[in-house]
Amino acid sequence: MRIFVCIKEVPDTTDVKIDSETGTLIRAGVPSILNPFDMSALEEALQLKDKNPSVKVTVICMGPPQTEKNLRETIAMGADDVYLLTDREFAGADTWATSYTISTAIKYLGGADIIFAGKQAIDGDTAQTGPGLAEWLDIPQITFVRKVCEVKDGKIVAERSRDFGYDLVEAELPALVTIIKGEKA
Repeated sequence: MRIFVCIKEVPDTTDVKIDSETGTLIRAGVPSILNPFDMSALEEALQLKDKNPSVKVTVICMGPPQTEKNLRETIAMGADDVYLLTDREFAGADTWATSYTISTAIKYLGGADIIFAGKQAIDGDTAQTGPGLAEWLDIPQITFVRKVCEVKDGKIVAERSRDFGYDLVEAELPALVTIIKGEKA
C-alpha cells in the first residue's frame, strides 16, 4: 500500500508580512516549521505503517528550497521518501494551483492508495488544498478526520469529527483524508 502525506512549511509566527509587489510572504528573518496539522497527518500514516510493514509512506511538499531542512524531520520520524516540488514559479500559488501541482506530481510518481493531509495550513486556514487534490485526482475524500479506524479490503473507515460527536465514514480506495490536529477518540 502506498500512502502520500502532503506537508507544507509555514511561518512560525502570527506576524506575517506580505510583499506588496509580488503578493508573496516575506520569509526573510521569519523561522519556518512544518504545518502542525500536516504533522498529525504524517503521524496517522506512520501508525498505519507500524501495523503493516508493506505500507510505504511518501511525503510530498511544494515549497522553497530551504524547506528541505525541515523535511528531513519527516524521514527521521519514519517516512520512506520525500519529494520537494520547488520552483520560483510556484511562489504565491493559491490552493487551486497548489492542489493541481501536487496532484500532477502524485500521478507522475505512480499514484497513491491513500493521501493524507492536514485539515488546513496555519498560515491560510482555507482547508481547500486537500479537497482540491481529491477533485483533481477524481477520488473520494473524508475531511476533518479524528481517527482512521480501519484500512481493509480496498476501503478506509474513519471517524469524521462533527460539532457534537463524530460520523463513521467509509470510502473506497484510493481516497484522500484530511486529519484534525490533536483530536483523538
